[in-house]
Amino acid sequence: MQIKSAEFIMSNSDVAKCPKDRLPEYAFIGRSNVGKSSLINMLMQRKSLAKTSGRPGKTQLINHFLVNKNWYLVDLPGYGYARVSKSAKKTFQKFITDYFSKREQLVMAFVLVDCRHEPQPIDLEFMHWMGENQIPFGIVFTKADKLKPNALKRNIEAYSKKMLETWEEMPLYFATSASNTLGRDELLRYIDSVNQELHAS
Repeated sequence: MQIKSAEFIMSNSDVAKCPKDRLPEYAFIGRSNVGKSSLINMLMQRKSLAKTSGRPGKTQLINHFLVNKNWYLVDLPGYGYARVSKSAKKTFQKFITDYFSKREQLVMAFVLVDCRHEPQPIDLEFMHWMGENQIPFGIVFTKADKLKPNALKRNIEAYSKKMLETWEEMPLYFATSASNTLGRDELLRYIDSVNQELHAS
């Protein structure tokens, strides 16, 4: 897929105020500091479409970006960021869960995971919640450039082994790097193929 246009449309914390058109949406979510904004900018080939920050937890709203005039990339707040107050965190979780449970335009979510770390309970819990609520998702392993190929393969296999303790099969996954664009073509190609299927039906 060639990205011809990518434009910010709106930010809000109320799912009812999200765009009213029926275009398909792909949501990106992960723990704060997983590299989400950098990944979005890499996918869209825009330096500052999504705001990157040295301070994790910067995304605190539902952000809609219209891509190629025919689908939305949705940037969601990170979950489990320790420095956010408990009341703020509850608010984030409510509109995150509201978005996933109420947003009919959502086609798929991509859960971002730092490939350098062993499986984190908060990520596993979040994916378990997604599974229980029958929300389609794939895993995007970020920061793959930080590991040598064998180490990356080993870490992903370890993640898969952990997932298969409770899942029948490993969800669809992509290894990516915002630094060297690894995984960009594969991820966009996948989104394009789903959009074409939706269009055909």
